[in-house]
Amino acid sequence: MGTEILRRQVVPVITPALSAFIEETLAAENMTGLSVAVVPKHGPSEFHSWGYRTEDGDKITPDVEYRYPFYSKSARSCATALGLLIDDFANGRNVTALPPVLTEITWHTRLKDLLPDWQLMDEWATERANLHDILSHVSGLPRHDLSYGPLDTPHDFLTRLRYLRPAFELREQWSYNNIMYVVGAHIIATYADKPYTSFVEERIFSPLGMSSSTFSPEKAESSGKFSQGWTKDGRRLPQWFSEDTAFLFAGPGGVISSAVDMSKWILMWINEGVHHNKAFIPLSVYQNVSYSYAIDTDHPIDSEYSIAGYGMGWSRSSYRGHDPMVHQVVQHSGGLPGFNTLVSFLPSDEIGVTVFVNGYDQIKPMATILNRIFDAALHLDSSLTLSSAWSPTVSLTDFAGTYTNAGYGTFTLCAPSSASSYCAKVQSDFTTVDDARGVSAPLSSYWQEWPRKWHRTSACDTSKAPSSTSTSRPYSPHGYGKDVTPFETGDIERAEATVEFVIEDGQVVGFGLSGMHGWLWERARISHSVQDRAEAWFDRV
Repeated sequence: MGTEILRRQVVPVITPALSAFIEETLAAENMTGLSVAVVPKHGPSEFHSWGYRTEDGDKITPDVEYRYPFYSKSARSCATALGLLIDDFANGRNVTALPPVLTEITWHTRLKDLLPDWQLMDEWATERANLHDILSHVSGLPRHDLSYGPLDTPHDFLTRLRYLRPAFELREQWSYNNIMYVVGAHIIATYADKPYTSFVEERIFSPLGMSSSTFSPEKAESSGKFSQGWTKDGRRLPQWFSEDTAFLFAGPGGVISSAVDMSKWILMWINEGVHHNKAFIPLSVYQNVSYSYAIDTDHPIDSEYSIAGYGMGWSRSSYRGHDPMVHQVVQHSGGLPGFNTLVSFLPSDEIGVTVFVNGYDQIKPMATILNRIFDAALHLDSSLTLSSAWSPTVSLTDFAGTYTNAGYGTFTLCAPSSASSYCAKVQSDFTTVDDARGVSAPLSSYWQEWPRKWHRTSACDTSKAPSSTSTSRPYSPHGYGKDVTPFETGDIERAEATVEFVIEDGQVVGFGLSGMHGWLWERARISHSVQDRAEAWFDRV
């Protein structure tokens, strides 16, 4: 073991041949820029960068700051911060008192005892859900990412939970949910008596020497090192978070950091919570956050994958199908428009790798690059290199109108013939973008502008109504940066949902929205009506 560690210290992992492979991947996948940190437990970290961070051609460097996507570093920071808060209460360092019904706070403390306004649609889940459940994604709630907007407060998130349908019973199945990390950050702010972001900066960033890490887009911009974000087609994107929304979403995805700072964070995890020979986080926090609590992948798709367990922000599985007692990987990926991250470490092999890309929808090529780096570090051989027609009982124009759901809000679906000034503007913006792309929308297309945090505009094809397809189409009709030509800002194929309209007595009474969460709900298996089986039901106003 000692000889192997010494060899890793003196032999660079990123060789010229591996660097050439990464450059070829960047060119083939149209990546604007990429940074890598290779972090061994023993010896110095390696930092490498390729490509550009701005449309002016400024080069990527290891200290360039990236916006960390949802459920990347931020979620693990939130779970770690909550662990530190729990430890504060256990050792008398707390600055606030617990509610009278509690004598201690642990991972198994129930949400209803911590938050007076806690209420889910499911009564049993309301009563029994605990901190570990919500941060391990077994609350029963799916994403529901379209239910919140950029002007919401943490309290808005909390009080809206009672209107959001569960996909599963509590602890029945792993089901990813960003909202619960907003709730987690709210709990930390409440019981630490300071903003969540201040707690993380004081208790994690500063002690680890992560001087470039921040939650503030304005601070990052002023550093002169903040990377711009790009689409997969090479168009520059506006920053997804403003100063205000960045702090609101700090729990699930608000961190801005660099490869250099991230190497310090990941080294602490490789050392099981130890930093500079001192316990930075208690071993119990390390274990609860990184050890598996739920199964997030119950069947591998091929021999290079295994069943994967999930802790709180970390997924744990075998590395590329190898014996997990020999090569086990702990990792998580994340993405925001303009950025992707992939963070991994191998506990037994005592090495970590993190990959950052200032482009969207790049996880697959990033995973290939990361695996090639791990293979090189471990001296492993690398092999990586139409439905029936519908006879309408109503006119297609009758689907236009305003729809509402208590959890998701209200929006208006505009038809090509809609005469309101609101619909005229929405249709004009879509037409501007389509003209720039050289395409024409079908006559059965309907448009909506609906300001959700992860969704603003979409098109709905009602040619096969009452079952239709709604496609998220975020766009920038006036371009961005130096390029002012209109363009779409998202990956269309990743943002489709099924819309099922219900017609009663010749009138459209509403629609059910389904297919947003990647698998069939239990509700869909046992329910017959659209109202009951939909992930969200919208009434016609």
